[in-house]
Amino acid sequence: MRIGIDLGGTKIEGIALDNAGGELFRQRIPTPQHDYAATLQAISRLVQQIEKQCRQTGSVGIGIPGAVSPASGNIKNANSTWLIGRPMQQDLETQLARPVRIANDANCFAVSEASDGAGADARIVFGVIIGTGAGAGICIDRKPLTGCNAISGEWGHNPLPWPATAELPGRPCYCGKQGCIETWLSGPGFTRAYQEAGGEAQNPQVILKQAEQGNERAEKALQDYEDRLARSLASVINILDPEVIILGGGMSNIQRLYENVPRQWAQYVFSDRVDTRLLPPIHGDSSGVRGAAWLWPKKGSS
Repeated sequence: MRIGIDLGGTKIEGIALDNAGGELFRQRIPTPQHDYAATLQAISRLVQQIEKQCRQTGSVGIGIPGAVSPASGNIKNANSTWLIGRPMQQDLETQLARPVRIANDANCFAVSEASDGAGADARIVFGVIIGTGAGAGICIDRKPLTGCNAISGEWGHNPLPWPATAELPGRPCYCGKQGCIETWLSGPGFTRAYQEAGGEAQNPQVILKQAEQGNERAEKALQDYEDRLARSLASVINILDPEVIILGGGMSNIQRLYENVPRQWAQYVFSDRVDTRLLPPIHGDSSGVRGAAWLWPKKGSS
């Protein structure tokens, strides 16, 4: 049995898969906020709950909103900032009394969808997670591309491409820079942009509902979001030229993105035509948890 844990900014999801990839059990719990010890305890309890429910032990793979530094072994680049600088893998291995594998959550998402999801027919897959933050993973021939600095796919901490005057100098980001893509395209970033324009809503779901009811300000906010997403993905297409881009995370549930964004990115892509497809995940907005479970491959593979 393989256990996958997806550590998100607001929820922790756990899954158990059998050797064929069949789902045995799935559970979600809230993520403790700004508390490293409580986060470790929550993950450990969830693993124990899964094993109790399935009546067997399993390997544990964890997707996190950051990466393990090749230099220090500690967590870096996490928008859940209380993880940064912590030896999370070592601490969890101590708590769970077994080896643990940790990877960036977007890499896990990309692996899942490239293996048997929306990108299964593609050689190059760019798997995006836009939720609490904005990250991405790259899969080539169904294998994740990590990179020597463990930052492949970190598009969310590049500047918003082709910015309008009103978008400059950009909002401050937790990474210390200004104008990062994440500050515009994450769920909180989208909500903040709407509020700054005079809208009243506490989350993207409310903004979407208001737009559907004819609220012009909400509709304008969605159109601005689609343009920013188109610009941001066009910059990726210009470098990586993927066959498929797959959206995950809470913002991926906005269905109009899949039609409207490709219409707009053509004006930014350096090509006479754009064949890249923008698709929702086959395995849902929590596909990454399956990829976390598959961090432990079948016996006989590495």
